Amino acid sequence: MTCDSAAEAALRTLDRRHVIHPWGELCPSAEASFMLAGEGAYVRDLDGTRLLDGVGGLWCVNIGYGRREMAEAIADQIMRLPFYSAFMDMATPPATELSAKLADAAPGDLSRVFLTTGGSTANDTAVRLLHFLFNRTGRRKKKHIITRAQAYHGSTFLTASLSGKFADRTDLDLLEGQVHHLSSVDPYRRPAGMTVAEFCDQRVAELENKILELGPDTVAGFIAEPVLASGGVIVPPSGYHARTLEICRRYGVKYISDEVVTGFGRLGHVFASEAVFGIEPDVITCAKGLTSGYVPLGAAIVSERLCREASGGESAIFSHGFTYSGHPVACAAALTNMAILEREDLYGHVRRLSPYLFQRLEELLGLPLVGDVRGLGLLAGVEFVADKASRRPLAPEIAIGKRIATACRRHGVMVRPLGSTVGISPPLTIGREEVDVLASALRSSILEVADELTRESVTIG
Repeated sequence: MTCDSAAEAALRTLDRRHVIHPWGELCPSAEASFMLAGEGAYVRDLDGTRLLDGVGGLWCVNIGYGRREMAEAIADQIMRLPFYSAFMDMATPPATELSAKLADAAPGDLSRVFLTTGGSTANDTAVRLLHFLFNRTGRRKKKHIITRAQAYHGSTFLTASLSGKFADRTDLDLLEGQVHHLSSVDPYRRPAGMTVAEFCDQRVAELENKILELGPDTVAGFIAEPVLASGGVIVPPSGYHARTLEICRRYGVKYISDEVVTGFGRLGHVFASEAVFGIEPDVITCAKGLTSGYVPLGAAIVSERLCREASGGESAIFSHGFTYSGHPVACAAALTNMAILEREDLYGHVRRLSPYLFQRLEELLGLPLVGDVRGLGLLAGVEFVADKASRRPLAPEIAIGKRIATACRRHGVMVRPLGSTVGISPPLTIGREEVDVLASALRSSILEVADELTRESVTIG
């Protein structure tokens, strides 16, 4: 599928004239990249070029593109009932069935589900629920939320305030006073001479110290991605999550695990909190892989204990929600998506394929510029540096991640630039052949960009 030149030119003109792209220029100086079709792990652009989607849409197209089963499930639900509100005491079968399925998959007593429209609204819901809990139980000073540098939790006013990516915090107003960012948990960027174990001790102690500084009676919650995705694919040190959860329990602070990226197979399990990191948080938030991006949907999965504590045995109205909470078409898509993930054992496939992905990526460590390879499951990051020995970063204006991603596209592969890192999160359906294509494109691109930088007299070594 391609467009003729006149149609292509018209599309590009309309896009520049009318579309404000997320994280894009208000008045764009460059043309957008149009995608027209997708099948399996590949997409086709406006020119008909076939590209391996190493980004998975945006960390989300877990079952791959072009699933007729998904299209039929969505169409069937549209014809049966395209929409009815889940407002107050209204319900639809897909929303109820999906909530039960999510509760079954979640760890511990996380058995209550609030359906939202995406990851931002799921995290917004989780934090508002904590405030509701403490207001209801007479602990109205418990408002502070602790989060981390390089975190990403969404784009609402509240969740953007929770996010800790510096580039996303410029020229925008944010909630002041109630949100506190801890230091980065990136082991690669630990101080010189410090072991990973010592680094973990320091970062765990920082959380406890912050709770004590603010006062445990003022701290409502701690929110953490099991793996920080758009912050650079950062895997915290081993034991970090279990130890921070224990501190939260000690001081009566609720723990929100943001699994918007890590859920639904990305790390080889429905949810990673317990299966990979050994924790049972108070709330798990999810989206993206919940429907594999076919339609928007998110959820906050909440502890039974938390709900009972908030209700206090009485009627408790949580005055929060969205017009499209529990949208029946989105819920039908999620149920079908989860059935495909289970039936095709894509969870097991990820666990089996992951070692090969990282074997191929770690071969890149011998190339110029490559400082670190990290990740879990089919979620990976490759970080580029000016000097490997000192881990000295390249100057931001070099835009190394973007340059590598642009070069990869010339080699038929999409990766996501994340500052000095490129992120990799392909559909979970890929095999060893696609891993080889991805690794080969990265190798060629890194060598090409290293040569370009040498010609530009940029010192690398």
